[in-house]
Formats: sequence, C-alpha cells, structure tokens
Amino acid sequence: MLFLIAVSVLFSLQYQYWQGDNGRAGMALLQTEIDAQQAANNQQLTENKILRADVHDLKTALEAVEEHARLDLGLIKPHETFVQLSTAPITHSVQQAAPSNPDDVVEEVPDPL
Repeated sequence: MLFLIAVSVLFSLQYQYWQGDNGRAGMALLQTEIDAQQAANNQQLTENKILRADVHDLKTALEAVEEHARLDLGLIKPHETFVQLSTAPITHSVQQAAPSNPDDVVEEVPDPL
C-alpha cells in the first residue's frame, strides 16, 4: 500500500515537471519568447546608437544639417542646379489600332520607384 502511494506521488510530480503550467514545456516556450525579445532589444539598441550619432552630428557639425536639408527636404543652394536621374526602365506601348475616341488613349507611365 505504501509503495502504491509513493509511486502515485512520483508519477504526479513527474507529470507536473513535464506537462504542468510551470513545467519543462512551459520553460521551453518562455525561453523562445526571451530569445525573441532579446533579439528585438539588440536591434533597438543598434537603432538607438545610430540615432544618437545622428543627433550628435546635427548638434556639432554644420555639414550634417546641410546633408539632411538636401536629402530629406530637397533643398539646394542659390545658383545651384539640381539634377535627378531616374533608374526606372523605359517601357513603350505599341497600339495596334488607333482608338476612335481620343479619350480612350491611355499612356503608360513608368513607375518612378
């Protein structure tokens, strides 16, 4: 009788260890969540370092302010010519028959991106 009680207690403890809420399976799930959060934290730290360096450059260097004005706002200096080159492929549409209504003419415009 005492042996059966000991075996049942052992099995219940093993069940709790392997299948319980705070058991081995739950620990594996929590570990994957911790790893994913750690990866997200590391990525955020990298982005924060880049932003801190950018803020430092903007506070100390006039060239950084000029660079942001040119790239982000499209500003140019007086007497300066702005040239923009497109890398979009050129497509030509060939129409087989002329449309009877001029409003039916559709022009293909290449996507600028």
